[in-house]
Amino acid sequence: MLIRQSMFKSKLQKGYLSLAIVSFFWGTTYVASKIGTQHMPGLFVSGVRQFLSGLIMVIFFLCKGDKIPSRTDLKKITIQGFLLLCVANGLLTWALEYISSGLAAIIAGLVPLFIALFTILITKSGKVTRMMIVGLVIGLAGVCTIFYNYLGQLSNHSFLLGICMGLLATLSWSFGTVYTSKYKLSVNILFSVGLQMLISGIILLTLCFATGKYVSLISLPNSSWYALLYLIFFGSLLSYSAYVYAITTLPPTLVSVYAYINPVVAILLGWILLEEKMNVNMITGTLIILFGVYLVNKEFRNQKKLM
Repeated sequence: MLIRQSMFKSKLQKGYLSLAIVSFFWGTTYVASKIGTQHMPGLFVSGVRQFLSGLIMVIFFLCKGDKIPSRTDLKKITIQGFLLLCVANGLLTWALEYISSGLAAIIAGLVPLFIALFTILITKSGKVTRMMIVGLVIGLAGVCTIFYNYLGQLSNHSFLLGICMGLLATLSWSFGTVYTSKYKLSVNILFSVGLQMLISGIILLTLCFATGKYVSLISLPNSSWYALLYLIFFGSLLSYSAYVYAITTLPPTLVSVYAYINPVVAILLGWILLEEKMNVNMITGTLIILFGVYLVNKEFRNQKKLM
């Protein structure tokens, strides 16, 4: 009994450590991805990142003696990878061709809100309450506050395309998170992460080569290589592995708190390193959005405690 409790406590501690890693390092990847898209198409950045990260991890586990999962598990892994990496990460990285890293992180900050709503719709646990609606309205007010700065750009089709891709990426990430937490796999968690990344990388790179959205890696400047290496080792191998571990050991609504921290890290780094816009409206709107998301998430957690 004591051994079981000790193992459970150790697993929780690793889950919280994983959440801390995701909360900080993923905020930095928005800036790295933005630097990458200055010389490469966004989808290509995401494809190379996922493919090389997945290849490294899959080779590692195969050398350790792990076996390729069953067809049933591979199907689930492919769906998880498609939602979280192909659609969500692919679209969000592509969006960075048209919008700032800070703005992309703010849009992604809506993840906890959508996770709560998808959890209610998919698992039928909980319901939309008055406080959730209040949180949604507050979040919308925050969005309006931020976009007051961008009124002049709303006629720019590229800017609007970036916003739409960011929103679609956020929806796909939120749905994929709920799906991943609902369907457990019978294979090593980190091995499944490597397979997700490898499969997603193959899909994205195939799409890039088919549509001409690729460049020669040899001709890239040093800044793009540094960005790619950072994304591979810190964004994928470290942070994505930590994320998947966290959502398989902690409740999805708890894990989603990383989305409160990521925008702050991304906005500060974007302002310092890329000289991106940061003013009173940007800061105020971000805080309003995060408060609205917090209310929705808090109400959802309260419902779960009463069930």
